[in-house]
Amino acid sequence: MQSIVLTIAIKEFADNLRNRWLWMMTLVFALLAFAISFGGGVLQGSQLLPGLGHQLAALVSLSLLLLPLAAILLSYDSFVGEQESGTLLLLLTYPLNKWQLILGKWLGHGAVLALALGIAFGSCALVTAYYGQASTHEVLAAFGHFLISSWLLAMIFVVLGYSVSLSVREKAKALGLLLLLWFVFVLLYDLAILATVVTFADHLDRQWINLAILLNPADLFRSLNLAATPALAGQGQSGLASLQQLGVNLVSLYGGMLTWLLAVMSICYWRFSVKRL
Repeated sequence: MQSIVLTIAIKEFADNLRNRWLWMMTLVFALLAFAISFGGGVLQGSQLLPGLGHQLAALVSLSLLLLPLAAILLSYDSFVGEQESGTLLLLLTYPLNKWQLILGKWLGHGAVLALALGIAFGSCALVTAYYGQASTHEVLAAFGHFLISSWLLAMIFVVLGYSVSLSVREKAKALGLLLLLWFVFVLLYDLAILATVVTFADHLDRQWINLAILLNPADLFRSLNLAATPALAGQGQSGLASLQQLGVNLVSLYGGMLTWLLAVMSICYWRFSVKRL
């Protein structure tokens, strides 16, 4: 059983290592990360790196927009593409379960995304630790949480890509639906909450607004980095205080992201189990 999952994971990893688009995105992430790090200091009239809080706030905003998009473009054709080419039906003639195929693909995509994020943001962390004003321990701890939460956010959208890929019969439809989901989670959701707050400001409890924010994986990612990094907490002190009033801490935020991941994985398996090939 383990060898089947591992074989599928290794195949996905090897296939994606040859994906030029993935390495182009890795290069874009690395260039943007270094531009934020060094460009921020230049804009402030200094040759030094900006403060760790300002640097991570910019990197979180960058990742929030681009990471889900990268994960979607990596996974949207994972099943519908193989169905169109006829290889999915062939795979299922072998002695493997559907959950093994899902898990193997997920592990392969997870490994290649971890490698890409490590190259793009890990190199930026090392430069920040060497040239920045914050202590090495503080930089590595902050970037550690940032890398782990970035990977979790990307993997949630990878599994969303699987779920949609298993629900349609054309790659174009899968990509269109996933781009719509990206727009809703990353852009429209916060705008809808803001519009609700402005419209019903006198009737809404702040706690309900915070709970609504925590139901979105993108906002969970932002809140997690806010809670994990003292230097970043200064960028949103009021939001952090209101989350703490709800009893939300770093462990519960990680738990929220893992819950999202397991929930979407369950939906993915259900879609695969009822799918007619």
